[in-house]
Amino acid sequence: MKNKIIFLIGIVLLSFNSFSQSISSSPYSLYGVGSLYDSDFGIIPSIGSSGIALPSDVFINNLNPASLAYLPLNHFMFDVGGKAIATTFEGSSKSEKRNNFQFSHIAFAFPITKKSGFSVALRPYSSSAFTISNLKLPITDSNDFYYLTATGSGGLNNFDFSYGYLFSKKFAAGVSATVLFGNTTDDRSYLISNSITTINKKTDYSGVRATLGAQYKIDSTFTIASTFKVPTRVKASKVQSVETIANEVITTVESDVASDADDYYMPLEMGFGISKRFKNNINVTFDYEKSLWNNTNQSDSYGDFVNQDRFGLGFTYSTKKNVRRYWDRIQYAGGLSYDNGYLEIGGKRVNNAAITLGLSLPIENTLTALSISYSYGQKGRVSDNLIKENYHKISFNLSLDGIWFVKRKIE
Repeated sequence: MKNKIIFLIGIVLLSFNSFSQSISSSPYSLYGVGSLYDSDFGIIPSIGSSGIALPSDVFINNLNPASLAYLPLNHFMFDVGGKAIATTFEGSSKSEKRNNFQFSHIAFAFPITKKSGFSVALRPYSSSAFTISNLKLPITDSNDFYYLTATGSGGLNNFDFSYGYLFSKKFAAGVSATVLFGNTTDDRSYLISNSITTINKKTDYSGVRATLGAQYKIDSTFTIASTFKVPTRVKASKVQSVETIANEVITTVESDVASDADDYYMPLEMGFGISKRFKNNINVTFDYEKSLWNNTNQSDSYGDFVNQDRFGLGFTYSTKKNVRRYWDRIQYAGGLSYDNGYLEIGGKRVNNAAITLGLSLPIENTLTALSISYSYGQKGRVSDNLIKENYHKISFNLSLDGIWFVKRKIE
């Protein structure tokens, strides 16, 4: 027990230290508070990020708080994950490759009673890391152009507290309270004719959001589920410095001036999922989510937020011929995912599609498992100054299980 506690504390400290280093190098992180981050737990990355209807019986399901009602009694679950991403960015005239490793989440969960469970999780909500050099852009209502150079970093984090309760043998419901916090830095310079304007800005964000979830078992093999994420406002404040350079004369317009910034609005998001088991060893999941970004009435300087549709399809398979044999306990998985994007730039959607394969490797004779998945995906397109991302992603999720609440019978 003591060794387990020390091990978990070490992982927690390592993860907190690495969160600040977890970055997305996508150029689309220029918009809003950065690119939205996918940080799913357990085997969920392997099944197309679907699983709203799955219970938290062998791993923590972060997609639906109602799943916590099915946590096994006397079990303490801990989940930590990371991913390695190799991306090729394709523009109209050149391409570039980048590699990075990211810690994606840290979470723990435990049952409170036979019918309820609780979890705490820390994970990124968005990640902003971009570099743009001499991008030629038109001046509104003019035939002239200006050139933009920009760099940015930072992002927002989710700190989730979730609770699920089993109201009957078939129906469970849950709620999550999410604390959002973080900051972004944005340094830009604008070249117009022979004049350069530089803007250095740091923006701090904070807010709270609620998520409701439900799961209903039609029978022992078929479950339907839904989630409802409440729209919310994330408050923002900034510190900004502005300088202009013209005819080799530097003029300071602002120097570390604190002021309010445009708040960030998170939309109403509705999700629906199903889970169906066949022959006790094949399970199929399908999710659909709708995000009403249009209703937030917000836009970025270079693009607009639009309603988003997301689809996820996945399956898992295990032989389960002999639970004593290690190879018969391995779970194989695969999935597809697609979303049409929440950004529209120059009338073009920034969509995203991926295919995934994965394994869940059991460790010892407990629920502890290492889930490994490989994804290949494409985001965006090569058109009108847009960039296409081709990415290979390997995700690692370690789900630790411990029976911590049973009194030892033999000393």
